[in-house]
Amino acid sequence: QVQVVESGGGLVQAGGSLRLSCAASGRTFSSYGMGWFRQAPGKEREFVAAVSWSGGSTYYADSVKGRFTISRGNAKNTVYLQMNSLKPEDTAVYYCAVKIRVGAYRLVEGYDYWGQGTQVTVSS
Repeated sequence: QVQVVESGGGLVQAGGSLRLSCAASGRTFSSYGMGWFRQAPGKEREFVAAVSWSGGSTYYADSVKGRFTISRGNAKNTVYLQMNSLKPEDTAVYYCAVKIRVGAYRLVEGYDYWGQGTQVTVSS
């Protein structure tokens, strides 16, 4: 079993920044990708960003491209999401996820383990 824990959410004014952190622990795999998704009230969970095991490949939703940056820590089991120029529409619960399978970085179904989520609220 893999445990996934997010941190770093909070309340910020529009135009501000937040940095989310995520750490995976427990059962280890030879390599795995990690991603961030978000879910606003009444909406489906949507893809935000993802990074490959090596950190060499990154993927972003169009809505956050140029504002958010995903990166892996020196410890491969950690991932960060730097969020700049935040907008009220970025308000959501943000989830970190771990994927063992190859491909499908942008799909919820492509991930195997999920964290409990961290709330991000952007005020106007």
